[in-house]
Amino acid sequence: MLLNLLAYAVIPIYTLVFTYKTNWFSTNFSVIGNLMGRTNFFLCWGILVGGYFYFSLHRIIMPLSKKKRETFLINVASFLLFFAVMIPYLPDQFPVASFLHILFAFSSAAVLTLCLFSILWKFCQANPVIYRPFFIGFLIITAFSVFLLLSSGIISSALEIFFTVAFTVFVRLLLKTVTEQLTISPL
Repeated sequence: MLLNLLAYAVIPIYTLVFTYKTNWFSTNFSVIGNLMGRTNFFLCWGILVGGYFYFSLHRIIMPLSKKKRETFLINVASFLLFFAVMIPYLPDQFPVASFLHILFAFSSAAVLTLCLFSILWKFCQANPVIYRPFFIGFLIITAFSVFLLLSSGIISSALEIFFTVAFTVFVRLLLKTVTEQLTISPL
């Protein structure tokens, strides 16, 4: 119930409220969170989203017999997101810190994507009928994310909103399916 509330309401609404009255194609979360006086809002968003993915993905990989790589990737993505929201993005004042912020934020999303690919690959190998639609959905989300990146030329709020909301809902649906298929105790 709590994960449904987070995935279908809290995270999408919080993400949209965070970007309220900004241009989604010419700015991004780092600028909004650090240059527009929304630092605490940005920090809370990072903790909320990072915690959701950390908890949900660990639940998803529970039934895998070999999950060392996926556990590592979940932990790395979570730490990178934590560092990204903790390090300020103020390029005029702290250019090195701002570079690290960008590096950690981008790397967090890339590692999360790699982690989801690895998880889905293993589930598709075990049960392609059930998990192939998830793999196709993952490819569509990833392809549209790349399209948003290429179309605006920057990591824009539009990309970050889409990536966050799409993968939040995606992970919730995947966890629900894994729970139903493998009779993990429901959340």
